[in-house]
Amino acid sequence: MAGKMSTKLDEVAQKSSMDDAKKKLLGTIADMLERKNIDLSEIGEIKKVSLYQSMLKDEQGEAQIHDLAAIQFSPKWESGPEWPVVQQGKPVQLQKSNTKPKAPSGFKTCVIPPDIQIGYFRNQEGQLEPTHDEAAISILLSLIKEMQPELVVMVGDNLDLPEMGKYLTYPAYAQTTQAAIDRATMLCAQLRAAAPYARIIWLAGNHEERMPKYILTNAGAAYGLRKGNTPESWPVLSVPYLCRMEEYGVEYFPGYPAADFWVNKKLRIIHGDRVKSSGSTAHVYLNAEKTSVIYGHIHRIECAYKTREDYDGPRTIMAASPGCLARIDGAIPSTKGGVDLDGRPLVRHENWQQGIGIVQYEDDGEHKFSYECMTIYNGWSMFRGKEYRAQ
Repeated sequence: MAGKMSTKLDEVAQKSSMDDAKKKLLGTIADMLERKNIDLSEIGEIKKVSLYQSMLKDEQGEAQIHDLAAIQFSPKWESGPEWPVVQQGKPVQLQKSNTKPKAPSGFKTCVIPPDIQIGYFRNQEGQLEPTHDEAAISILLSLIKEMQPELVVMVGDNLDLPEMGKYLTYPAYAQTTQAAIDRATMLCAQLRAAAPYARIIWLAGNHEERMPKYILTNAGAAYGLRKGNTPESWPVLSVPYLCRMEEYGVEYFPGYPAADFWVNKKLRIIHGDRVKSSGSTAHVYLNAEKTSVIYGHIHRIECAYKTREDYDGPRTIMAASPGCLARIDGAIPSTKGGVDLDGRPLVRHENWQQGIGIVQYEDDGEHKFSYECMTIYNGWSMFRGKEYRAQ
């Protein structure tokens, strides 16, 4: 680069035919570049060199002649950097893959319907209006019929039983228990018809637990009564007996909140007794449980994972809630709901979501499983590329 500048300055010096002028000029330009902090290595092409003189008076008023020089050049990086510019990756052509996805071998299916809250209230015309969502139940039955699962595990609170609860019962909900029992009996029959060979489990939730507590409080002598000479049968004033579960092959697991069902050695289903309204209930279970758990009770769709360091390496567990199959518009009595002067519920949408849990699982080997949630919106759902609408 210095050679380019020297060549240009040689031309200028030859024109002036002054060797001493050349030296002086080189020094002047060098001083100028130094004052401007310009490195010679940064100079690209020298385009123009100008020489001129300037006259200035000194302190005594005497005229002084100053030789000046100017240089015009382009930076070395004007045409681009010296290092290679990042380019697109080289084009790649691969042979067409012959790999085809295959159905999982050795895996079974479990469908998990959450909190259905079967119940009724009377509207202004005196007709029974459900607190459960018939459209969501219709989608549940279509899914079970389509998938033909080996297991159906209902997490509990499938009956609402407001007349037997500890809270004040408004007239609109009075004398609706029989209608709820009849609908729950129909549900047992519908589940069996949809999945003839499935094992169907009904876990007791806190709402089913209302019935034995109500009997103990108001008619203790009737608690535990059975048909004559049938000590192994269910008590006649119990949810499994009233809903004819034995006739439809539905297994009832009483004893909320202790009731649970193990899908395999790594996944447990419970109704649940934890609620974290301002955050994630799933993380409460993750901090308390040592294995993966699917729970109900909160009526919200949640799913979270946690990985812990174990002796054998990392161990990941899951906690999930599939939501509910109840109405979410205030029909179910709750602490956030309200009623009019006739005791009928006002429309008030809760922070609840409707959904169904689906698990693919192994019941031997490594006991692997995969969890999915089928969300439902106003009687419609899309799951695994198939559209489901309420019938």
